[in-house]
Amino acid sequence: MDAVWSGTWVADRLGVRLEEAGDPGSPRLEGLLGLALRRNPKRAHLLVSQVLGKHVPQSPEAVYAAGHGLGERVRALLGDDAASAVVLGYAETATGLGHCVADGLGAAPYLHSTRRPVPGVEPAGGFEEAHSHATSHLLLPQDPKLLAGSGPLVLVDDEFSTGNTVLNTIRDLHARHPRGHYVVVALVDMRSPADRDRLTAFAAELGARVDLIALASGTVHLPEGVLAKGQALVEQYEEQGAGSSAAAPAPAAAPVGQVVLDWPDGVPDGGRHGFTPEHRARLEAALPALARQLADALGAEPGKVLVLGNEELMYAPLRLARALEESGAAAEVRFSTTTRSPVLAVDDPGYAIRTRLVFPAHDLPADGPGDRYAYNVAGAGFDTVVAVVDSHGDTGALHAPDGLLARLAAHAGRVLLAVIPSYTPDVSSDRREPIMPEPILPEPLRGPAFSSYAAEDCGWLLQDLSDVALEAPTEEREEAIQAGGAHYAESLPVEYQPSPQYQELYRSALAASAARMARAVGTVTETVLAERSPSPVLVSLARAGTPVGVLMRRWAQARHGLDLPHYAVSIVRGRGIDPNALRWLAAHHDPADVVFVDGWTGKGAITRELSAALREFPGFDPEIVVLADPGSCVRTYGTREDFLIPSACLNSTVSGLISRTVLRSDLVGPADFHGAKFYRELAGADVSTGFIDAVAARFDEVAETVDAEVKELLAADRTPTWEGWAAVERISEEYGIHDVNLVKPGVGETTRVLLRRVPWKILAQRGAGADLDHVRLLAEQRGVPVEEVDGLPYTCVGLIHPRFTRGATGADGKAVASK
Repeated sequence: MDAVWSGTWVADRLGVRLEEAGDPGSPRLEGLLGLALRRNPKRAHLLVSQVLGKHVPQSPEAVYAAGHGLGERVRALLGDDAASAVVLGYAETATGLGHCVADGLGAAPYLHSTRRPVPGVEPAGGFEEAHSHATSHLLLPQDPKLLAGSGPLVLVDDEFSTGNTVLNTIRDLHARHPRGHYVVVALVDMRSPADRDRLTAFAAELGARVDLIALASGTVHLPEGVLAKGQALVEQYEEQGAGSSAAAPAPAAAPVGQVVLDWPDGVPDGGRHGFTPEHRARLEAALPALARQLADALGAEPGKVLVLGNEELMYAPLRLARALEESGAAAEVRFSTTTRSPVLAVDDPGYAIRTRLVFPAHDLPADGPGDRYAYNVAGAGFDTVVAVVDSHGDTGALHAPDGLLARLAAHAGRVLLAVIPSYTPDVSSDRREPIMPEPILPEPLRGPAFSSYAAEDCGWLLQDLSDVALEAPTEEREEAIQAGGAHYAESLPVEYQPSPQYQELYRSALAASAARMARAVGTVTETVLAERSPSPVLVSLARAGTPVGVLMRRWAQARHGLDLPHYAVSIVRGRGIDPNALRWLAAHHDPADVVFVDGWTGKGAITRELSAALREFPGFDPEIVVLADPGSCVRTYGTREDFLIPSACLNSTVSGLISRTVLRSDLVGPADFHGAKFYRELAGADVSTGFIDAVAARFDEVAETVDAEVKELLAADRTPTWEGWAAVERISEEYGIHDVNLVKPGVGETTRVLLRRVPWKILAQRGAGADLDHVRLLAEQRGVPVEEVDGLPYTCVGLIHPRFTRGATGADGKAVASK
């Protein structure tokens, strides 16, 4: 009797089917792919590879052979040019596959993208993965020249559904280091004819050859109404908890032991920073001894063994599993890896994801805590599971009662932990600049020469670029940013000049919320004084954080007679905080007293950016404090309500007449602060001081409330839940955007979208009142639809146009309505 295809369950219920399009000799799609579902109203199905070694435990030899065979085909295609090729794989699913392709190609060095920032390693590129659960990729080669050659670049992913990821990558890298030949490799090519034509046109536009190699190709047939049916099925089975094994471990949990591996010195744990042919040769030589160590730890009768890798750590566990399989020490060996991607589990032989284990992330991820998953492990009859992690992920969370090891122990006869040392690149070698040069830094800029704030209210650790032409039309900036040809911090939007009607809205908003603002200012300041330092050095993140920093300074002065220093510094998403500003602060103050201040949190991107940047600067506390924390990203806040902070309504005219900050290599050198402009010409419209005075005038009336609120907060559990990030990921998927950077949650961020970017639509909490009057007016002026929705955790969310070119707007620059 033939085995049931693991896509039957979805196919029968939704009418989804795979249509072959490859050569008759190619592997059949049903032998390579199963089907599953996840909560995503824009895409009903999920293709689940049978030979990737990610979601489905598979023979290590079968996983390795699939990638190695593709590499041999690439070598045949390239001929003599194979000697100069470089292979690039995608995190997290294709990191191991890319390694195997590089092995098959022969002498090619390998690099995979990563979602783990590494202090001291400068990114050599970055891009967005359109359909992924977590989109932002970094390229962090130890050798900056790895991607700078002119030989063929081989890009490896597990599947092609649209080709967007490949286009984004090639566009980014080609702009830096043009080359004439790209080879795209995948297990399956499932693009539509339109997506295939798009890649062809893109190659012609680029003036480069783009070849494509896959084990099999075809398309996915989706019948009418499949999205609604898929949603209903997911909802039904999630309520039933089908296939989920997330409950606490059973009382008879298996013992957890550890196997010590003599990992060869200097061999990286993977391709995060590059993996050379020399590394490969040294690993090959060490594998027999490593397999013997594993076999000795397993004992005489290990039974059915699963070697389980961990997210991006796929290749090293795969090679260990294959070596163990070849040694014959176990009756049966299978290989798979954990993942951050949530998928519905249904315990049915015709469904690709039958069970799932849920556990918290244990590698201190840059995007905050969250659930991780191991699929098809529970109920699979494994006698022994060997969990392989790198030392970066060997944390308390891994060993916790709800951690991965405990989850595995409830479903296996025995669990062994093998820890591979995380490879740390030498970033201080002769080929790099010193990590921390010691420039001669100027004193902070102060008003009235720079900014309209009083000199004592803020010192700006910036350089004055007021005489440099930096403004560009919003539509041109958006197109350049989304095309990968520019970073948002390399130019400035044209300053929005509010209409009389909008100015009146701002004045009304300030009058209505000044007391609420004062209360939040008091609460966050008193919390800082009680928990962080009795004499903090306030350092606001320019420019949204700067009015808050000024107000916190005023509160401390009014209520406690303190004269707190306050500075403003630049932080740029994707590029970190100004290192020279940090050096200035460390030279003039105790870093332990520095408290970083921002206006609000959305999804927490800047919170994570600051935490990652400060790893190179010990002594500074990376915890940011904010006025409003609707995203639940920080411990210290004035409120977690998403309300209108009037300073978000305007740009420079409420922020001391200072522009947003600028970071461009031709303007900001290694010894310079980041830059900004002082818009002296807008003095007639400036309300910066008036805003501060209006809020400060309400301090006395809210003082008693603040005292009571702070007492409650100090005793409360304020651990961040990062629910804002989860909401953003859900919205990104539900609205077909597939890029969390284009989803801007909260009143403040939505206002920024309308003032500075090309908005697509606004989601508003149904029944939201006057807090959104200014948003509705701006949306009306820009021709942007406002969609009222239920269940929104924020008052509103701004969506940036997800596929912006100037053709995506009308002749008047207004965003078109979404289709």
